[in-house]
Amino acid sequence: MGFLKGKRALITGVASNRSIAWGIAQSMAREGAELVLTYENDKLGGRAEKFAAELGSAKTILCDVSQDSNIAEMKDELAKHWDHLDILVHSIAYAPREELEGMYLDAVTREGFRTAHEISSYSFAALAKSLRSMMAEGGAMLTLSYIGAERSMPGYNVMGLAKASLEANVRYLAQSLGGEGIRVNGISAGPIKTLAAAGIKGLKQMLQFYEVTAPLGRGVTTEEVGNTAAFLCSDLASGITGEITYVDGGFNTVGISPRIAEET
Repeated sequence: MGFLKGKRALITGVASNRSIAWGIAQSMAREGAELVLTYENDKLGGRAEKFAAELGSAKTILCDVSQDSNIAEMKDELAKHWDHLDILVHSIAYAPREELEGMYLDAVTREGFRTAHEISSYSFAALAKSLRSMMAEGGAMLTLSYIGAERSMPGYNVMGLAKASLEANVRYLAQSLGGEGIRVNGISAGPIKTLAAAGIKGLKQMLQFYEVTAPLGRGVTTEEVGNTAAFLCSDLASGITGEITYVDGGFNTVGISPRIAEET
């Protein structure tokens, strides 16, 4: 029997079978969780239904997190399907493509900054605010970050600031919801060649740098991130909240790689 048997999880952001959200959905389904997947617009609805079918009994619901009314409608639809929720997975991030080109100060705009923070960070709080009443029995909320929240990364630009906001969001949500028995955590994953990451110039070089720097000598997979997510949202992690857990092959622990030092 899986360690998420009997748990009900809402997973956002399953946009492709290369996405981290898909790895999380697969891991949670394997461990026995019942799933509902959300999709952003009608264009992505068919794709979400296909993924749901692959997972067995997963249901899909439309949810555009840029609209509070749409979040409320999603909750109402979810409440028709389940009388309570145990797990929320927030795997949503977006910045206009032009914000991810060149140097940060040359690319950043007021509107791009607002959009990146609203979609990538505030949406987590918006979902938590809407769904907390369905988690009266307690539960777990999880989001996805990246080390660009702490260190400047070429081409990551305004997304780094948005992820820094998201990580602060984790800590403040954990404080706000802890008394209700709801835990809130984040995973900072190493770079993975997802469709979303494909828009970042220099991704190939970034992946290569991780491989020569991380103690494991390689990047990580969506399955590895998914396994950590399943653990953090399970009762096995009942004492963990407000944390950012790194799943990056140890990259975040390294000052300079021995492999690079040997070449200089």
